Order: sequence, then structure tokens, then C-alpha cells
Amino acid sequence: MEHQHNTIDYIEFPVRDLAEARRFYERAFGWTFNEYGPDYAGIRRPGGGEMGGMHPDPSPQPGGLLVILYSSDLGASVAAVRAAGGTIVKEPFPFPGGRRFHFRDPNGHELAVWSEK
Repeated sequence: MEHQHNTIDYIEFPVRDLAEARRFYERAFGWTFNEYGPDYAGIRRPGGGEMGGMHPDPSPQPGGLLVILYSSDLGASVAAVRAAGGTIVKEPFPFPGGRRFHFRDPNGHELAVWSEK
């Protein structure tokens, strides 16, 4: 799978009970998961890779999904978000697969941007 610059690439679900959520999505939609320990399950993309993930959250709220964009140049994306009026809420940090940062748009929506580099 090839990632495309400035596109929606990945969605994360905050869930109260990770095991219960996995069982639901396995049964309801046939999803399969990559195991990253007790705090994360990656949702496998048919044909390879991942399309999303789930992590524990004691009080997920409706609309609490995290939309994640892909960038081929994370530094440039941080600068572009700031220049466009967004607020960086988590500076770039490493995670399995690369680095990412989180930001809020002017309406308060939180999104993230990741890169393999």
C-alpha cells in the first residue's frame, strides 16, 4: 500500500474495553487486528497494512474518533498547520511505524498527521 500526502490515512477509536471492542468488530464486520499489547490493537486493512486502530479510554465520547493524515514531510506539515491557524497539541513524537503530531483546527477538531520518517 502506498500512502498519499495530505489524505486521510488512518482512524483511531477510543474504547472503554479493548477486548470487548475487538470482539464486536470481529463479529460485526470480520475485522482482524495486529497486536501491540494491552493498550493498542491495529485494524488490519484487507490486502495488507492497517486502516485504523483502537486504544483504551475510560470515557470515550461520541465523535471521539481520531482522523490521521499521512505526510511525506512531517516538519513541513507542522509548519503548514501552524501557518494555517491550527494549534499543535502534541508535538511530533515516535510511535510504532514512524512519527506523528496532533493538532486542533480552528473549530476545535483534533486530528493527527504521521510519517514513516
